[in-house]
Amino acid sequence: MPHIFQVLRNGKIEEYYDYDHIPLDFDNIIAFLPEIPPVPHTEEQHEEIESWNLKFQKLMEIERARSN
Repeated sequence: MPHIFQVLRNGKIEEYYDYDHIPLDFDNIIAFLPEIPPVPHTEEQHEEIESWNLKFQKLMEIERARSN
């Protein structure tokens, strides 16, 4: 399963499969579904998995700022 990220932007749901392609001018996060590889994980995979929370928090900051 690939990464799936959906955002509401200008009244339309847009879907992205690469986190770096998500625009920074969206209204709401609809779906944040990064692909988690099956266990056992390598050290690199652990680092990537741990990074997803920070990436999600960054998107949440954008969403909160747009709603104010």
